[in-house]
Amino acid sequence: MDRIVAANELSFRIGFTGHSGHLRIEPLPPVERDTPLNSIPDFILPPAFPKETPESIKEYIKEKYLLPQLDADEFSPEKAGRQWEFDWFERAKILPDPSLPRSVVVPKWEVPFRRQRDSLDNGVWEPKSEERDLSELTVGADDSGALPRIVGPPKDFVRGSINNRPFRPGGLDDSPSLGRVVPDGAMNGEWVKEVLNGGPAQTAPPSFKQGPDLGDLQERHSCSWSIYEDQSAVTNTVESELSVQFDDLFKKAWQEDVTEFIGDGHTSELQSEAEQLTSVKPEPLQVDAEVTTSEVVNEGLETETSVLDEILSVEAEGSILRLDGDNGGARQENEGWAVTGGSEVFVERFHDLIPDMALTFPFELDPFQKEAIYHLEKGNSVFVAAHTSAGKTVVAEYAFALAAKHCTRAVYTAPIKTISNQKYRDFCGKFDVGLLTGDISLRPEASCLIMTTEILRSMLYRGADMIRDIEWVIFDEVHYVNDVERGVVWEEVIIMLPRHINFVLLSATVPNTIEFADWIGRTKQKQIRVTGTTKRPVPLEHCLFYSGELYKVCENEEFLSHGFKVAKDVHKKKTTSSVSGGTSLRPGSSTAADRGRGQRRDNSSQAKQYKHSGPQKFGNFGAGWGTQSNGPGQNVMGLRRSEASLWLTLINKLLKKSLLPVVIFCFSKNRCDKSADNILGTDLTSRSEKSEIRTFCDKAFSRLKGSDRNLPQIVRIQSLLHRGIAVHHAGLLPIVKEVVEMLFCRGLVKVLFSTETFAMGVNAPARTVVFDSLRKFDGKEFRQLLPGEYTQMAGRAGRRGLDKTGTVVVMCRDEIPYENDLKNVIVGTATRLESQFRLTYIMILHLLRVEELKVEDMLKRSFAEFHAQKKLPEQQQLLMLKLAQPTKSVECIKGEPAIEDYFDMYSEAEKYSHQIAEAVMQSPVSQQYLTTGRAVVVKSQSGQDHLLGVVVKTPSSNNKQYIVLVLTPELPSTLETSSDASNRKDQKTAEFQILMPKSRRGYEDEYCSSVTSRKGSGVVNIKLPHRGTAAGMNYEVRGVDNKEFLSICVKKIKIDQVRLLEDVSSGAFSNAIQQLLCLKSEGNKYPPALDPVKDLKLKDVNLVEAYYKWNNLLQKMAQNKCHGCIKLDEHMKLARELKRHREEVNALKFEMSDEALQQMPDFQGRIDVLKEIGCIDADLVVQIKGRVACEMNSGEELICTECLFENQLDDLEPEEAVAIMSSFVFQQKETSESFLTPKLSQAKKRLHETAIKLGELQAQFKLPIDPQEYAQENLKFGLVEVVYEWAKGTPFAEICELTDVPEGVIVRTIVRLDETCREFRNAAAIMGNSALYKKMETASNVIKRDIVFAASLYITGV
Repeated sequence: MDRIVAANELSFRIGFTGHSGHLRIEPLPPVERDTPLNSIPDFILPPAFPKETPESIKEYIKEKYLLPQLDADEFSPEKAGRQWEFDWFERAKILPDPSLPRSVVVPKWEVPFRRQRDSLDNGVWEPKSEERDLSELTVGADDSGALPRIVGPPKDFVRGSINNRPFRPGGLDDSPSLGRVVPDGAMNGEWVKEVLNGGPAQTAPPSFKQGPDLGDLQERHSCSWSIYEDQSAVTNTVESELSVQFDDLFKKAWQEDVTEFIGDGHTSELQSEAEQLTSVKPEPLQVDAEVTTSEVVNEGLETETSVLDEILSVEAEGSILRLDGDNGGARQENEGWAVTGGSEVFVERFHDLIPDMALTFPFELDPFQKEAIYHLEKGNSVFVAAHTSAGKTVVAEYAFALAAKHCTRAVYTAPIKTISNQKYRDFCGKFDVGLLTGDISLRPEASCLIMTTEILRSMLYRGADMIRDIEWVIFDEVHYVNDVERGVVWEEVIIMLPRHINFVLLSATVPNTIEFADWIGRTKQKQIRVTGTTKRPVPLEHCLFYSGELYKVCENEEFLSHGFKVAKDVHKKKTTSSVSGGTSLRPGSSTAADRGRGQRRDNSSQAKQYKHSGPQKFGNFGAGWGTQSNGPGQNVMGLRRSEASLWLTLINKLLKKSLLPVVIFCFSKNRCDKSADNILGTDLTSRSEKSEIRTFCDKAFSRLKGSDRNLPQIVRIQSLLHRGIAVHHAGLLPIVKEVVEMLFCRGLVKVLFSTETFAMGVNAPARTVVFDSLRKFDGKEFRQLLPGEYTQMAGRAGRRGLDKTGTVVVMCRDEIPYENDLKNVIVGTATRLESQFRLTYIMILHLLRVEELKVEDMLKRSFAEFHAQKKLPEQQQLLMLKLAQPTKSVECIKGEPAIEDYFDMYSEAEKYSHQIAEAVMQSPVSQQYLTTGRAVVVKSQSGQDHLLGVVVKTPSSNNKQYIVLVLTPELPSTLETSSDASNRKDQKTAEFQILMPKSRRGYEDEYCSSVTSRKGSGVVNIKLPHRGTAAGMNYEVRGVDNKEFLSICVKKIKIDQVRLLEDVSSGAFSNAIQQLLCLKSEGNKYPPALDPVKDLKLKDVNLVEAYYKWNNLLQKMAQNKCHGCIKLDEHMKLARELKRHREEVNALKFEMSDEALQQMPDFQGRIDVLKEIGCIDADLVVQIKGRVACEMNSGEELICTECLFENQLDDLEPEEAVAIMSSFVFQQKETSESFLTPKLSQAKKRLHETAIKLGELQAQFKLPIDPQEYAQENLKFGLVEVVYEWAKGTPFAEICELTDVPEGVIVRTIVRLDETCREFRNAAAIMGNSALYKKMETASNVIKRDIVFAASLYITGV
């Protein structure tokens, strides 16, 4: 430290001591020493802080901010094991995204020939820039729409919320926002035309000084283009054709460039994809190339028309749609989205292609299974069509395994709840499975979820966040889309699923699998790989059971005519022997069978319609037992004995042939019960089996309380099960059905009487399947089974791995069915998949709430509109070509053209003429006026100017036509129109008529001008049609039918029928023609017509009005200046062509518009209804009433919403409210009469009036709804008393005695009613009605008890 000089020579120095930096003052000697030691300080000064370096700074930041450290206070050893209630979702702070710019600078495109000359700088066009709103340029790639989507609360993660925005459905890339991604003209091909014509390519973006440096690409690809005058010289080059698909052209070039840098392992694959992109080329539009490169810059472009620009823009839009689609979105329109074939390669190299399978199977996979698994590994959607028990579930299991491997989710949807429960049990041990149904929610956080299709639809509409994680959606029983009531749900779900979700569709064999898969692929803009098999794993043989014997009629899908003939011969012998035994008068005899087959078939239908659920006295195709009894009592007893004998014979026959277990399909719940009761003495189980059945039943029913265990149905079913017999139908309690299903799968049930639902809902194959009848009641009428229905049920025969063949038996009682009918049912074509799409109010409200997806978009993408939408690109091209066609102009010689008005009047007159021709001319009164001498107007063959004539002879026995004399044009009627001739003949009559001298006149012309008194023989001596000339006019005598008369005139003239037809006198013709010409008065073309009211006595107001309009049009046409013009024929043809062209253009525009959608009128009517009741406003914005209606899924949404907003439940107790709400979910039409309290009766009346009012409102807006039927279909009050007593705590056994409704239906109704209570509770929260909210909570709690809400055996186990 330097010396400090102080006053008075007091010297000192200051220093720091220690690392703390304390100051220290030391005095200095007065005289400085000169020795070298003086330069050495007495101590080394320590630094106050270490010197900072870049390394030390990084280390400090790393330790302070980057290394994770635990809070020493919170995570001290003393507090180890402590747990916190911490809601991460609520506490998590979402960092705001950087704000998006509100505007951006984009180039303003101009067509080359419209550019300003001064804007060209050295031949290079500099585009002007403009500021555009960023929202206009957003592609909308976010799955949730244009607005950012925030994750909702955890409670709404699975089910979603009405406040959420749904995810953007896949395949909606053709939204209107795409048209604004780039400025106008950037994608319509103009830039390519400019480059092809020698213009420089624009590489500098707006506001940039220079473009990107292309490097090697610029050297490898030359920017020069060769333009040829003769296109034939370059036929092998792409430039020879100016195709409108420019984007596909350059996409192919880009693909070829990419393949140069790809290894050999992927080159062939990318090349094949590139070939697919350009395999189908549209019809090119040739452009004349008659100018050289130097001339084409400005002059060639000025000759292009705006129509070509429109064509190019339309095609460019189409190419955008294809290029933006994923998974094959660049495919051409005329290629199908359903892809088949190639299974041989997959089967042979399956293990090489998939060395590490996500799930291994202990058996060898079938070819279709390998193909499906290969496509699943590739991330493609698959459609598997195969018979029942063919192994379609393997594909679903592999999709589950892939979801677990990829850490995503998979959803398995089933049409009915029974399948969901059973699949949950099957998959529980293999995967992480959850279950979601209307009343059950088990492990919703699982990676593999099983749910009903309605639940998935609700999740999609309510925007559940779980949709983000789903990779696969498995649709089981896709052929259920044909269901009239619920088939629409499948279409809604398929349309609403986002683009990132792939499909696995499992279906029975249907004829139009490719068509359905093509619809899905086109809707979602992704390829669907179709696979499957028509081969059954266990072949089936079909037999007829008649007179105690089995007759094989079908084997290996081939109908055996000789087997059917044997059965028919046996039937004939039996009926013949019965006739010889003296029972010829019996209705089942041979004579009666031959004469009254159709009558007995009608009687069969009447008997079944008399009591649907009663015992079926008639078998298939009208055959029945007991028809020969003498009294009703004897008939019933004889029927029971014969039925019991029939079933015992069949069961013994099957038992001897080792064909048990057997499923017997009866198409009535009561029929199943009666048939099982008819075989009381049959015991098919051993002692060990009885013990096992008893143990299983005791464990299953032990979860019920004492009174419920002794229900009559449970006691009866247990007694049947002990003997190896069971029934299965919708009337059984859910727990009873599950017991029957599980025991059948274990092989303990030998004979099962079931309805059709067993074939759809339970995967339980049997050795044999028996059809009690081949006729069923479908809810509207009795009809024969469809081939698809028969195949579905017959597919339960044959257990894979146990049976070599499955046996299907058709019961025949008194008759053998017709061979054609039987053959059609067994080997006929299955029912096609057809759209059951229909609009519902809740669908409309959900879509109006979303805004991204319009209702019209949903209608366009439905399966019903598939074929119409598939033709849209062709229609667009055809429309542009029609608009580009040159139109001819009418050159009128009389001034302004009026031919269009004249043609419109003529067309309208034709319309009226067809309307009145049959009604007026064939009426009895008009026939009285069509007598000899009556002036008439006859339709001309040219159809432009009708002919004036007179009736010469009325119809007779020899000739059924009227013989009429008509005035014709100068040329034959086939070559010249009557209007041309009428003008010229009027001129000749007035100016150029030359009279013959008296000396040259004939005798007839001079002396025989009056009507002769000679009586004719009635013979016609002229050959019709007879043409000639008289009085300066051409005429024709022809035969005319009633329909050819267009008008009956008031005037009547005197004619000589004998001289006209028998003598063929020219004087008579001249006289008649002169009288016809005199009928024209005041310049009118035709005489006045008969008054339709006074003369023809017409009483139909519409017909009279049409008749007057038609006559007025004829008079206006005669006054038009085009009438009689020499160019009328030519101009009429031109006007017809112009109108046809306009109509074709308008028809194409209409077919391409939303108005052409099939259900568009229904949609408009429903929108008006929603506006009227206040669910939406005039701007289609959903109001609070509409949001409440969106919550109503179990009942009719309009009735439920009106019930809430009219406060109809406020004055009811919770028990009464839930009782009256049962009318929304109960489905059985006919029930016994119930006794209601006065309060419930008043509520019932009030709700029914509301339904009638809503029905009348819908009918007012032209919806096809009858108010009474609407109320009856949506409100069924059959279980109001039962639910009321159940809510009050009455035991289940006692409430079953209050009605004839089966126990299973009661349970199902109350379970669905709990879901309705939750919906009403949510609606009350939206409305802010806390009292109703609490009431619905109480109502839900009072019905949740005992056997009604017993847990499923599939879920809890036994």
